[in-house]
Amino acid sequence: MTLPPSVSLDPARRRWLGRRILRLALALVTLGALAALMVESLRIGAHMRDNATIAALAGGRDAPVTADAPARVLLARAHFLMVRDRLDEAQPLVDLLARKGDADIAVAGLYDMGNARLARAIDHLERSQIDPAVPEVRLAKAAYRAALTREPGFWNAKYNLDVAQRLVRDFPEIDRDPKDDPKQAPKRVWTDLPGLPKGLP
Repeated sequence: MTLPPSVSLDPARRRWLGRRILRLALALVTLGALAALMVESLRIGAHMRDNATIAALAGGRDAPVTADAPARVLLARAHFLMVRDRLDEAQPLVDLLARKGDADIAVAGLYDMGNARLARAIDHLERSQIDPAVPEVRLAKAAYRAALTREPGFWNAKYNLDVAQRLVRDFPEIDRDPKDDPKQAPKRVWTDLPGLPKGLP
């Protein structure tokens, strides 16, 4: 059996083919580098936009954020709203942070919300407004407990939870059938705030 004759290229053709392969390889490397550079510049641009949003919020200028914003941007917006006593607007952002998965930022948001709720409750109490203070204290305790679930060693949250528990005690509800007529239920004589009974002194 005879082998087919090998194809030989003349030196000029071989140099031309080598140059073509080299140009193609360089073009592929250049395209890859450009793609990587573009991805990195987009990432840096998004990071710079996030930093600008956080700086604006920290400087007191409102900057709306979307639900898909990074957790640190959501925290900055929530804090901006809490400081301005817009807790109903901040609460969904804190809830979103709690679901995002970044434990440290979620704990910071929950603790911040607990402090804002507790501050609002204390403000009500200083003005002898007992009824609106009670739910705020309960919401503050819920926020502190959620923060402690994620970070059990968070001493500040433990301390503030203890303060909140002293304001409004956690009494177990009396078991009663939900079918019972609420008008027949026994009237509560005392408020949830210890030492502050309703009625005349």
